[in-house]
Amino acid sequence: MAKTESPYTNKYYLHFDNGMYLCSHCKTPLFSSKSKYDSGCGWPTFYKEAAEDTLILTEDHSEGKVRTAVACKYCNSPLGHVFNDGPQPTGLRFCINSYALHFENEKGKD
Repeated sequence: MAKTESPYTNKYYLHFDNGMYLCSHCKTPLFSSKSKYDSGCGWPTFYKEAAEDTLILTEDHSEGKVRTAVACKYCNSPLGHVFNDGPQPTGLRFCINSYALHFENEKGKD
């Protein structure tokens, strides 16, 4: 599992421009800004992915915890974790490292 960046100090934590968050490695669209919210956890947080079948979810036993790791399906780049304590309609909280994301605003610029 990749290293988790420090909370509250990363690039996209409080970033709420309209657009799409892409995988920083292969540029696959992963999350829309429409599903982004401030969960207070210190990382960019989303309640759903931009499209089905773009993420790989695996059990992660690192740091003495059992969590679900999230990776890009197309390049296997590690992104962060997903938890079952998010808002409706999904009940999911995707906590994603900023370094794993590349943002493109609605006009196609970052």
